[in-house]
Amino acid sequence: MPVEITWWGHATCTVADSGVRLLTDPLFARRLAHLRRRRGELPPPAAWRADVALVSHLHADHLHVPSLERLAEGTRLLVPRGALRAVPGLRRLSHLTVSEVAPGDRVTVGEVGVRAVSARHDGRRLPLGPHRSPALGYVIEGEARTYFAGDTGLFDAMAQEVGRVDVALLPVGGWGPYLGTGHLDAGRAAQALARLAPRSAVPVHYGTYWPIGMDAVRPHEFHAPGDEFVRLAAEHAPEVAVHRLGHGESVRLEVAR
Repeated sequence: MPVEITWWGHATCTVADSGVRLLTDPLFARRLAHLRRRRGELPPPAAWRADVALVSHLHADHLHVPSLERLAEGTRLLVPRGALRAVPGLRRLSHLTVSEVAPGDRVTVGEVGVRAVSARHDGRRLPLGPHRSPALGYVIEGEARTYFAGDTGLFDAMAQEVGRVDVALLPVGGWGPYLGTGHLDAGRAAQALARLAPRSAVPVHYGTYWPIGMDAVRPHEFHAPGDEFVRLAAEHAPEVAVHRLGHGESVRLEVAR
């Protein structure tokens, strides 16, 4: 049975594996603070349907409470440990089954296991608060092993902690012309790809949101990371099939066992 990946924009993907639908970092907003959605239509209501939603860290473009409110009653929601204390809005999501997880924790949903792994990223709920929650990635273990990196920088133990994977969903950009520490740009994502050595990869976290008023400032930084990642991945990890999806596009991947 193939795994199907749909990219809805930014870090939001649907992973369909073994009859289970998993949704990563749901963000269904046209505007978020100073950010505006510049490419891709808003995901349709069908995109809100999931058996489990995975939140990688507490930043508002990854943990967006109004988007989580749209999830159907009974949807399982995994958030970093400490999120319920750091983000009071989560407590009103009584229609969801919320579980806090930390690196090393594993949750089973149907025929799929979800394992939380470390990420190197600021885990605070900005702009306020100390580090109360770890930033996470997730490994989805069904017919395929799919790694959703969330937001992260490169770190020495990445490949060891993530383990063998078939598909990697890697962030390759951001929502501004400059990326700080704790992020992968196209070049660092290609290096991560070489370390992880999956069969396939999908670049995410680029080309969707851009600060209002910056449309004419280095616009190539907004949409170029996907193509740049494809080019650099061919140099660093030529054995990996890279699928650069458009907003709302899907790819079905056969997994050999």
